[in-house]
Amino acid sequence: MTSRTDHRLALFGDRDVLHAMAVAVAACVFSAGLVYLGYFVHVLRVARRAPCQPREGQCVLLFGKHSPQGRIDHDFEARLDRAVSLWKVRPPASVVLLGGGAPGEATEAELARQGLFARGIGEDAPLLLESLSRDTLQNLRNARMLLGERMRSRVTLLSSRYHLARCALFARRLGFDVELCAAEAHLRLDRRTWLRLAGEAGYVCMTDVGARWARLIGHRRMLARVS
Repeated sequence: MTSRTDHRLALFGDRDVLHAMAVAVAACVFSAGLVYLGYFVHVLRVARRAPCQPREGQCVLLFGKHSPQGRIDHDFEARLDRAVSLWKVRPPASVVLLGGGAPGEATEAELARQGLFARGIGEDAPLLLESLSRDTLQNLRNARMLLGERMRSRVTLLSSRYHLARCALFARRLGFDVELCAAEAHLRLDRRTWLRLAGEAGYVCMTDVGARWARLIGHRRMLARVS
């Protein structure tokens, strides 16, 4: 499995990714930034409005987070805490722990399992580990294969508020019926969060605009990257 840096370099060296990026940048420039602003407002709205309790989903997809040398940060801790709180209210039928890791290190999925056990979740809990992915899209693609027919029912996407718009975009493109669950009780708008929201808006903009452009010109290979 590649390191996070190697994976990102490979992505930004991919001609389809560069194509989508160029189209998105052009759309933002020619709209005087209005296209990007629209995506930023969307990401912010999703982050603010996402509930903390799912209504229907019997399967929870718990997104991991980059954890160098096994160090879990505050965002990852909040995701694990929310998963435990869901368990106490209404135990899900299954929980898929998402995320790979660098060579020689524990994967994000394995760290999540350890964290849940440390928080009192029993070792007989219905946990499924997806430990091969290096980004959100791979998380969901691998989860789709892991779940098989079970993905046809509604699933709950559990992640940090700033990350949920990207999760929802990819999940719906991959055919999931989703509801969102925010790790944090509310969105805290400090400098760090604003920066994360800005970055997520750029990522969502590039992905969505690129996919719309690919559909317009009939570029099947580009479309296959997000489906």
